Amino acid sequence: MKEHVLVIGAAKSGVAVAKLLQRHGFDVTITDMNAIHELDELQTLGIHVFEKGHPEELKREDYAFVVKNPGIKYTVPFVRYFVKHKVKILTEVEIGYRYATKFKYGAVTGTNGKTTITTMLYEMLKYNQKAIVAGNIGWPLSELALAYEAEEKDVALELSNFQLLGIEHFAPSVSVVCNLAPDHLDYMPSVDSYYESKMRIYENCTEDDWFLRNVDDATVMQYAQHIPCKVIDFSLTRQDVDLYRKDGTVYLHELALFEEKNFHVVGDYNLSNAMITSCMAYKLGVSVSDIQKAIAAFSPVEHRLEYIGEKNGVKFYNDSKATNTHAVTAALNSFDKNIILLAGGHDKGISFADLKQYDERVKLCVAFGETGVQFQDIFSRVQVVETMQEALDVAIANSKEQDIVLLSPACSSYDQFPNYEVRGTLFKEMVRKWLQA
Repeated sequence: MKEHVLVIGAAKSGVAVAKLLQRHGFDVTITDMNAIHELDELQTLGIHVFEKGHPEELKREDYAFVVKNPGIKYTVPFVRYFVKHKVKILTEVEIGYRYATKFKYGAVTGTNGKTTITTMLYEMLKYNQKAIVAGNIGWPLSELALAYEAEEKDVALELSNFQLLGIEHFAPSVSVVCNLAPDHLDYMPSVDSYYESKMRIYENCTEDDWFLRNVDDATVMQYAQHIPCKVIDFSLTRQDVDLYRKDGTVYLHELALFEEKNFHVVGDYNLSNAMITSCMAYKLGVSVSDIQKAIAAFSPVEHRLEYIGEKNGVKFYNDSKATNTHAVTAALNSFDKNIILLAGGHDKGISFADLKQYDERVKLCVAFGETGVQFQDIFSRVQVVETMQEALDVAIANSKEQDIVLLSPACSSYDQFPNYEVRGTLFKEMVRKWLQA
């Protein structure tokens, strides 16, 4: 008799995991609060589809497990029913892992820098011609498992803590928690639970696997304990660790991975990202020469301290992906002075106080959106406006030669934009229009 499973959420990952589970003999039901565009296709496969709501009849305790879209909170009443009745709740990453048994994983989590590291890792893995990129960027892992289940693949996998909350057996060959800072306090019950969820990335690993530990991050060091696999400690400032920089070269133990002069992306935190990535790629079988080629060719990830252009000696950067203060700190550390900072957006309940230390560097903060007025308590020189276009106009009007105009919002975009990508793309369009005027 077939086991029953329920998939909650019919976005790309939900549809993919429903198909994958159906292929492997489960009796699958999928439900979504919105219309499901693939309804006919799913029903043809024999999957039970419930759209535009979660009917009471789906509240049962006999499911083998439930697969929940990571964006749906555990506190949603429909999900809370399964939590209360102790029905196992997984994410699609766990399901993809179970069936794509020939995949090898480089898994990346942390508060900031995940996308840069994952993108760079994918570029390195491509040299071995088995690379795919999945998770928060690229494709849902279950969709790739559906397509390549029987094949050998090297996977650059970006994981949010939401995805890690729903794993059971997932175990990457090499993993990293690149850094930690308060985030997602609108989703998690506490900052402690947020940090602890990140550490699940290595909980199922064995002694042959590697975990990269950032000794420069006190919070990572506090929470990264009882690690069951080999630990690779890394640092930007120390040399008594496994992965380090010395005399312009990055080393893994005695092995020279690459020379700093060949990495052309601004910011020490980006160098740290490159160190992490090179080590992960090496563990996954990429040669040092191919690692060095990828390092030399890499350009910044879109919306992450992305250079847009220059006019009248003023440079413009798009850092729309900086949705918390830890990310903004990294951006502000990349410039010594003369920063005109554009910040603000949806309030996630996070304090901006740790940005006060950059008051001297920030020539002017132009704050906009839902949290705009909160920046008046952070910087000495603040002007509050309503929209991002107004913020850019004020920044341009107050800029002089050698100034840096930096969009680094410290907030999510949901007050005025669908996501940080749309916010960043619009900002680039606004800037380029002015540059060409």
